[in-house]
Amino acid sequence: MKYQFIESQRSKFKIRRMCQMLGVSRSAYYAWRNRPKSKREQANEMLLAAIKEEHRLSKNAYGSPRVFRELKKLGVPCSQKRVARLMQANDIVGKSNRKKKYRHYSKHCHQTAPRLLREELDITGPNQVWVSDLTYIQTHKGWLFMCVVLDVYSRKVVGWSMRNDITAELSLAALRMAVSNRKPNQGLIFHSDRGVQYACKSFRDELKRYGFLQSMSRKAYPYDNAAMESFFSSMKREVCDKIFKSREEARMAIFEWVETFYNKRRIHSALEYLTPNEFESHFGTKLCVH
Repeated sequence: MKYQFIESQRSKFKIRRMCQMLGVSRSAYYAWRNRPKSKREQANEMLLAAIKEEHRLSKNAYGSPRVFRELKKLGVPCSQKRVARLMQANDIVGKSNRKKKYRHYSKHCHQTAPRLLREELDITGPNQVWVSDLTYIQTHKGWLFMCVVLDVYSRKVVGWSMRNDITAELSLAALRMAVSNRKPNQGLIFHSDRGVQYACKSFRDELKRYGFLQSMSRKAYPYDNAAMESFFSSMKREVCDKIFKSREEARMAIFEWVETFYNKRRIHSALEYLTPNEFESHFGTKLCVH
């Protein structure tokens, strides 16, 4: 272990000094370093290279559980403990959660809807229940506001919009994109918080036009919309972990994360470690259409 420590730190500290501090001779260290590598060490080097590649492909977001799942899908022989040990030894870490600051904009005189999304609701396929929420992305040029529509069945982003201001048009644009992408049947449950962007007449009229049933969370109870809370937590942790230089930089980073990574590559423990696209392909191939 002493020789391994010296080897891992030799780019930062002088070998002579480390050998003195650890009580080993330089000749013994060099003899250890020049010996033929064991099969285990060679296997660890190959596994470490695979770990680094999967971590890179996840945009440095994955911790050892998700990296392990991706490696297993590729047929790489390993255990989760071994992956965790190699990641820890090489300072490879996933991005940790940050506390989210909630801003409530539910004080308005518009009509609200009952809570139709409940724990006992049986969701058996896509386009039965959509959830939506708004978030705020900080940039040096001001706030960027984002609305997302998520299919609860597969956790897939089916619609989204970004604007420099927070108006009903923000939520309407995300809803229209979702309808255009999925073309769902009437009777779909659309769940959100009680914010004015969802309670205003223009948004309620749009839902009625599509034949959707509106559902809203209980007042000051964000966990009624847990799927959206989880999504935004992941987005803030994995892509919005800095203050962007401009709104345009933020738009491009979020667009790339949603369209090229989240739906297509990001695996979910709630989806049997499949991506949203894979989950729908495996378990929900028949999408509801008009």
